[in-house]
Amino acid sequence: MNERSGRAYRAGFACFVGRPNAGKSTLTNAIVGQKIAITSNKPQTTRHVIRAVLHRPESQLVLVDTPGLHRPRTLLGERLNDLVRQTWSEVDVIGLCIPADEPIGRGDRFITGELAELKATVLAVVTKTDLVDRKRLAEQLLAVSELGDFAEVVPVSAVSGHQVDTLVEVMTRYLPESPQLYPDDMLTDDPEQVLVAELIREAALEGVRDELPHSIAVVVEEMIPEGRLTKIYADVYVERPSQKAIVIGHRGARLKGVGTAARRQIEELLGTKVYLDLHVRVAKDWQRDPKQLRKLGF
Repeated sequence: MNERSGRAYRAGFACFVGRPNAGKSTLTNAIVGQKIAITSNKPQTTRHVIRAVLHRPESQLVLVDTPGLHRPRTLLGERLNDLVRQTWSEVDVIGLCIPADEPIGRGDRFITGELAELKATVLAVVTKTDLVDRKRLAEQLLAVSELGDFAEVVPVSAVSGHQVDTLVEVMTRYLPESPQLYPDDMLTDDPEQVLVAELIREAALEGVRDELPHSIAVVVEEMIPEGRLTKIYADVYVERPSQKAIVIGHRGARLKGVGTAARRQIEELLGTKVYLDLHVRVAKDWQRDPKQLRKLGF
């Protein structure tokens, strides 16, 4: 119970789901106010379950970031889908993200069906509202409300910030009454190394041709704090020598750019200067090899 307001304190877990590129990670980042889940314009870039903790006087909303559910073509794909379903079964509130600017498709119907089995409260979140006019938005909201039995339908734009706070309030309303789950100063329970690896991976994905997104994994071998400097040694893994050449670029120019972009983001995350040592290595067909998947943290 919150002393001042007399309202019960609520705390619990929530996640956004939806087909790839429905705006889940961007929305998580907008809500938390800092970059925690990686965003990229390529589908299927989120791999680790990253939790962000949102503190309010009367509640604590713990956001769990999951990969998009998709038709698996590899062992990695199957593991990602298992991870998604496991996460869904453990949260209190689920926001199904459906973009305002695309017609409802088979993927949306498939996921809505999967969610109907769960005990969590399911909200429909119509994302990317900044990309459509009011008439198109009204049509989409109607189409979405007919798609399934949702507790509420909330339109938002993570880019303009429109309705983001409203969405948080709605999600919080459906959390169970509970004591605080995490200490006040905690933003995420993921070890920094995972976040750093994700930032490097995001930088490595930028501008790479379409065949590469799933073939890149990053392992941070060492992080050594030395006063105001953090030394980071990381390996970027690809599946074939030809991919290694793409990531390194002509005379190493691409890898250098990746290092510069990643370093800026990591410095922001850690609040220190960063020395970043990147190496590109080939792990042949790692997505299909259980031993390599374990080594790379899947």
